[in-house]
Amino acid sequence: MKRETEGRPQQISNIPVPPSKLKPFLTILIVLLLAVGSGWQIGFSFSKLTEGLPNMWDLIVQLVPPHWGYFSEITSPILETIRMAVVGTTFGGLLAFPLSMLAARNVFHTSWVTIPARYLLNLIRTLPELLLAALFVAVFGIGPIPGVFALMLFSLGIIAKLFYESVEAIDSGPMEAMTAVGANKIKWIVFGVVPQVTASFMSFFLYAFEINIRAAAVLGLVGAGGIGLYYEQTLGFFEYGKVSSIIVYTLIVVLLIDNLSTRVREKLQ
Repeated sequence: MKRETEGRPQQISNIPVPPSKLKPFLTILIVLLLAVGSGWQIGFSFSKLTEGLPNMWDLIVQLVPPHWGYFSEITSPILETIRMAVVGTTFGGLLAFPLSMLAARNVFHTSWVTIPARYLLNLIRTLPELLLAALFVAVFGIGPIPGVFALMLFSLGIIAKLFYESVEAIDSGPMEAMTAVGANKIKWIVFGVVPQVTASFMSFFLYAFEINIRAAAVLGLVGAGGIGLYYEQTLGFFEYGKVSSIIVYTLIVVLLIDNLSTRVREKLQ
């Protein structure tokens, strides 16, 4: 009898406790309060939104139909935009690889290496690409070069952040085995880390390239080359038919690159 009574509390403790229904409700309530409070602080109101809807409709009417003959004129700047994204993403990815290794805590176990690297990445990600482009335009002048440097730093911040988090999630077994046989840090990284994260790195690289195509399209608004210069010109002269042509052309390019990069990422996985 004693053994039976001793076993009963153990059986009761093994019964799963149903999740509390109060926690999701509180989470939704807090999110709603934050949204309402933020809207109130910035002066958001649905009345102003409804007042602006007719103006939005007037703008859409002016954008249709696109100026189809304008396509031949903007083909060259569209190609320049793509080249800017290719060069900026490539150099950003090359710089992101060693910097992400320095930021990964399972590669360098000392905080005096990882913490400065992460602070540097945080600083780079803090600066938006338009601000970076404006700063580089002041240094190098109007043209694609400031846009390339802006996209390079923008890519560096994104790829390095995603990559060092991927490095920290790898299997530590191969590195421990290499450490046991006396491998140095370089061999440790090349043969223990890189083979496990190559596919992830290429996926992040293509993801950054997709983002840079969209970002490069607007860098010309601050004089950083590409199709953005034509956005500024056509909007300044209220040529909305040409603006819609640029939007349609850019959309086609973005969809093609997005489809291509998706297929490449699927093969890498």
